[in-house]
Amino acid sequence: MDDDVFTDISGKPISLDCQTHSSFCREFTVSSPKVSIGKVVVYTCSVWVIAYIVFFFTENTAVLSSAILITLVGMMLHIHLVKVDHESLLVIGSLGIQVTSNYASGRETTTFIEKNKIKDIVINEAIYMHQIIYYLCVLLKDPSEPNAVSSVVPLFQSSKPRLNCLVKVYRSCQEILSKC
Repeated sequence: MDDDVFTDISGKPISLDCQTHSSFCREFTVSSPKVSIGKVVVYTCSVWVIAYIVFFFTENTAVLSSAILITLVGMMLHIHLVKVDHESLLVIGSLGIQVTSNYASGRETTTFIEKNKIKDIVINEAIYMHQIIYYLCVLLKDPSEPNAVSSVVPLFQSSKPRLNCLVKVYRSCQEILSKC
């Protein structure tokens, strides 16, 4: 799977890594590019230039201090809460599915879905802004009615891979889940 080129819905390159741990266990990792230092410098300089222009006319030093503080807090929040470095999907045929998101700050969130709660894994489509996108999701069984779907859990929400990447993951997941 490493020889294919994958992109997200915006056309930015992403990578898909597939590790086969056994015939009933595979891990898929979608990685996004790291934070661009160029973008960080441009945003920081823009905020500081605007703050300096305001300071020039108002001669209030609080404007400069506020700009520095806002920039630093904004960057820290972005890295800790928004910027996901990679997302992984661990499919274990007999147990269930584990979804993990690793943030740029090192923070990690993990969710496990038990096999008996999974109805199916499907590729769904949605309207996003002015385009139709595809996303991989887990359909959860409704406990009261076995043939109904109680909820949908989208996968790879931050990296938003295109259909060609999703199809590879989907086929592998179906192969593993069909064996159990």
